[in-house]
Amino acid sequence: MTTRARLGLGAAAGLTALAAFATGLAATTPAAARPAPPAVPTAVASAPRFLSPRELPPHRASDWYGGPVRSGTPRPLPFCYEAALPGVASRYRKFWTDYDTNAEQVTVVARDVARAKSLAAWFNRAITTCAARAEANDPDVTAELRRYGRLSVEEGADVYGVHISHEATSSDIHLFSVGRDGRTVTVLRWGQMGDFRSAQVPDFKRTTRHAVNKLY
Repeated sequence: MTTRARLGLGAAAGLTALAAFATGLAATTPAAARPAPPAVPTAVASAPRFLSPRELPPHRASDWYGGPVRSGTPRPLPFCYEAALPGVASRYRKFWTDYDTNAEQVTVVARDVARAKSLAAWFNRAITTCAARAEANDPDVTAELRRYGRLSVEEGADVYGVHISHEATSSDIHLFSVGRDGRTVTVLRWGQMGDFRSAQVPDFKRTTRHAVNKLY
């Protein structure tokens, strides 16, 4: 199913402009319009495992590289679901290639299953409203959401695509997934210059399955 707010305008540029836009999107959304995400503990007894670089969707001209697993909130804030992060309770790992393609995985262990379900729903809401919020915050932006369905892995994982085009500046495609295993929620994002024709959806779904299965 496709959700389109307006026809996109093609553009060519790097992800630098989009990163700046994403940061601005988080900053310009009024705090009152962003209710606090479900509470989660600041420390967890068992740390879930993260993807390794070789488990990301293959890049045709580069290896993947990965940074260390860190505690806290990624900087810059993740595009689309930045307002949903519960701060210091999250852990994350960033990935990149020799070109513009990059990715990140953020994982949160909630206090119980009910809170984890609520947190997963919060992440899904943030991603599915991302295109509309992007256009509302910048008249030069056109955005489109596509839903790629739910994967049967552990308690399930939802997959999405978001294309963002900034007039005369950039055109970028992002894939997202939100998966849950018990009281643990993980969010994946993959992005590069391009549009939906550039999206490695089957590869990303395989990566998502692996990420959720690998948590424990």
